[in-house]
Amino acid sequence: MTIKSKTAVVTGAGAGIGRAVALTLLGAGYQVALAGRNRKTLQETLDLSGDKASSARVVPTDVTDPAAVENLFSVVKAEFGRLDLLFNNAGIGAPPVTPDELDISTWQNVVNTNLNGSFYCARAAFAMMRAQDPMGGRIINNGSISAHVPRPYSIAYTSTKHAITGLTRSLSLDGRPFDIACGQIDIGNAATPMTSVMQKGVPQANLTMAPEPTMDVENVASAVLYMDSLSLDANVQFMTIMATKMPYIGRG
Repeated sequence: MTIKSKTAVVTGAGAGIGRAVALTLLGAGYQVALAGRNRKTLQETLDLSGDKASSARVVPTDVTDPAAVENLFSVVKAEFGRLDLLFNNAGIGAPPVTPDELDISTWQNVVNTNLNGSFYCARAAFAMMRAQDPMGGRIINNGSISAHVPRPYSIAYTSTKHAITGLTRSLSLDGRPFDIACGQIDIGNAATPMTSVMQKGVPQANLTMAPEPTMDVENVASAVLYMDSLSLDANVQFMTIMATKMPYIGRG
């Protein structure tokens, strides 16, 4: 069977990195399921796709709900027939507080979204990729620079992003017999509404406040497209893409 066009699921597609990646994939000829909790922002992404809108589907999805995730992939199978790429992007942060000041409910919400949600989506994608013909596909997890080193007061977000690295490695290993490749993109300071605060100043390792450089989010979208441009016998296992001058390399 020849694949005429690739199909992708992008979670967190209503804003920021997810929106940029979804629009880039649509521009490259993909069929894309736009997943996220907010139908209005997903519709805004669809509207921004212009003449590519017919290749997209808005599928409101709370990734913390396993039933909602199963519905997402059922829609993809019914509408597009197969799945070639999952960009596991949906994620949230928490207020910048010390560990003892972090509410248990907030911790659980971050874990449920960033880690459990990523697993639920990967699990459903894996099952679909394993069973389809031709077999296989690619899963790209959004790790973040926080998968390597923490920012001050970010214990929930950092813990989940470190866990994403374990998820990536396990999926890579377990996917080998089924031509399922899994890689991770670790992003530093892409310019989105979420990172606008960096221009005003964010806590540094020595607990001073300082503004940080950002980069155009389109760099991330181009990187994801490149990672999925490889044949399934090749994989970008880990990619770090970051603002050139951000304070990551060196001592903080």
